Amino acid sequence: MKNKIMTAQEAVAGIHDGATIMVGGFMACGTPEILIDALVEKGVKHLTIICNDAGVPGRGVGKLVSNGQVKTLIASHVGLNPEVAQRMNTDIEEDKLECILVPQGTLAERVRAGGTGLGGFLTPTGVGTIVAEGKAIINVDGRDYLLEKPLRADFALIRGSVTDQFGNTTYNGTTRTFNPMMAAAADYVIVGACEIVEIGEIDPNNVVTSGIFVDAIVGGEKPWQI
Repeated sequence: MKNKIMTAQEAVAGIHDGATIMVGGFMACGTPEILIDALVEKGVKHLTIICNDAGVPGRGVGKLVSNGQVKTLIASHVGLNPEVAQRMNTDIEEDKLECILVPQGTLAERVRAGGTGLGGFLTPTGVGTIVAEGKAIINVDGRDYLLEKPLRADFALIRGSVTDQFGNTTYNGTTRTFNPMMAAAADYVIVGACEIVEIGEIDPNNVVTSGIFVDAIVGGEKPWQI
């Protein structure tokens, strides 16, 4: 069996400038801080980040924003990180951030569609608003819907509470967030795990993310970090 366990630096070594990365978490709860720190250390630039939010300054995706590594942010809620607005409105082109806001349910479903091979889905959310700009509108039984297309990424950084050596993963409470669906929607998936156990130690009924989706496992994620 392939050894998937490696250091954080080894796990993010393949992430390159301009990569598209999904990051699990909700206001940094369920975000793999150990992997974010490794990305900050690596210093890759012009990243497209797909996540629920921009974290907060000094936490989660906020570290990447502060370090000027994010070129495009596709997220649902960014209000807790004032640096997002600052970088969106800066006159310095190199520091400028493009922020694409997506309704949260739509964001989750676009990621899920990307992971399940769907070509998209119809939703009434956003009809008649700026969310609809540039999107196909399809009428079904007299009601208008937006055609929302799937999202996929080159890499996904997810956080597991307990992960076995194959990558089968469980999540405690609300740390689950977007992690399971993002694990299915990326070409290369890295788990930042609080605890790594032997294969067979996790009850199959408790596995949320199958190890078939996981390419790399990094231990050392702090379990007390929300």
